[in-house]
Amino acid sequence: MGKTKTELTKDSAQFIARQPIFDNQKNLFAYELLYRDSEANYFPQHLTDCQATGRMFFDAILLHGLDKLTNNHTAFINLSTSALILELPNLISPNQAVIEIVERTEELEDVTHFVSDMKKQGYTFALDDYDGDEKWQVVLEQVNYIKLEVEAPLMRTILQAKKLKRKYPKTKIVVERIEDNDTFKQLADAGVDYFQGYFFSKPEMMSLQNISPTKMVVLELLKLASQSDLDFSLVQQKVAKDLSLTARVLKLANGVCGNTQISSLSQAIIYLGEDLVRQFITVLALSELGQDKPSELTKLGLVRAKFINLRMEGQDNQLLNAGYLVGLVSVLDAVLDTQMDNIVKDFKLSDVCKQGLLGSKSLIGNALNLCKAIELDDWGRIETQLQKEGINANQLAVSYTKALFYADDILDEIK
Repeated sequence: MGKTKTELTKDSAQFIARQPIFDNQKNLFAYELLYRDSEANYFPQHLTDCQATGRMFFDAILLHGLDKLTNNHTAFINLSTSALILELPNLISPNQAVIEIVERTEELEDVTHFVSDMKKQGYTFALDDYDGDEKWQVVLEQVNYIKLEVEAPLMRTILQAKKLKRKYPKTKIVVERIEDNDTFKQLADAGVDYFQGYFFSKPEMMSLQNISPTKMVVLELLKLASQSDLDFSLVQQKVAKDLSLTARVLKLANGVCGNTQISSLSQAIIYLGEDLVRQFITVLALSELGQDKPSELTKLGLVRAKFINLRMEGQDNQLLNAGYLVGLVSVLDAVLDTQMDNIVKDFKLSDVCKQGLLGSKSLIGNALNLCKAIELDDWGRIETQLQKEGINANQLAVSYTKALFYADDILDEIK
C-alpha cells in the first residue's frame, strides 16, 4: 500500500487529559476529562468551547467509550452553552458522567430548562468555577455539584464553601487548584466534599488513535438532519462511505441495542432512532471535524467492503450487508492500534460478522482473506483459494478492479 501502519496512524492521534478528583479521605472519586489537541497539556486557544465539546464527544467518547477513558470511574465533562441546549449528553448514559456547566455559559434561561428536563432522565450536573454572581442563582438550585477555585486569601474560599453548604446541604462542593496539604486539610475541615489540583495530580495525558470523517460526508449528513423527516436509508448510505462514521455509529449503537448483536450498518442506525441520529450529526457539526483527504486506510476499508460484496453476489441482502460491514471494520485494528479481538468485543458484532473478521472459513471470512492475499500479492494463498472456490484468476481480477474503482469513485465524490 506504500505506507506503513505507523505512518498511516501517527498523524491521527487525539489527546485527552484527565485530572482525578478525590474525596476527603484522598480516595479517587472521578476524573475530569479535558480536551487537548496536542501533547502540550493545555486547552487549545484556537478552539471555541463548542469545537472542544464536539471533538471531546466525537473523537474520544463516541469512539473509545467513557469507561475506558475513566477506568470505570465517573467522568466530569465540560459542555458549552450550545452543546447543552442541543442535548449532547443524550449520547451518553446518565450514570456515566457529570455534566459541567462552564463559567462562560450564556442563555441561562434556556440552560436552566434544559438541566431541569435532563435531571428527570437521571442526568447529574455541576456548575464549574462558581464566582458568587447572582445570575447563577437559578442554576445553583438544580445542580448536584458546585465547583470552586481556591482564592487568596484561603479564608474567602472556606467562607464561600460553608455558605453554600448551609444553603444547599444536599449539593456536593468540589474545590479545584489544591496545591498543598494544608489547603486540603482546611477545606476538608470546612466541609468540602471533593478536591482537585496539582497537590494530588496534574492532568494525565492520554494519546488516542483517531479517525476523522470527511467534510463532504458531514455536510451531506447535516443536510439530511435539517429535513423534517429523516431518511434513514440515505443516512445509512452516507455513513457507509466513511470508516470514521461507521466506527462511531457502531459504538453508539452498543448502548442502545442491549444484548442484540449488530449485523449491518442499517440495523445499527435504526436501533439508534431519529433523535439520537440527529444528535450524532450535531456532534459532527459542532466539532467541525474532517480532513481534506481521506486516509489510505479508509480507501482500503472501502475496497474490502465492495470486494466482499462482489464475491458474494447472489446471497441475500442480510448477508451482503454483513459482508460490507466486515470490510469496513476490518481495517480498524490498524487505525486504532489494537487487536481485532478487541474491536469485535467492543462493537458487539453478530456472529456472522465476528467469524468473518476473525478469519473463519465462512463466506465472508473467505472473501476477506482472499482480498488480504491480493493486497499482499500472496499468490500461494490466492491460488489455493481459487482452487477451493472453483473460480479463475480473471474473475478475481475483475472483482478486485471493480472494488478499487468503487473506492476511487467514493473518495472522488467526497473530495
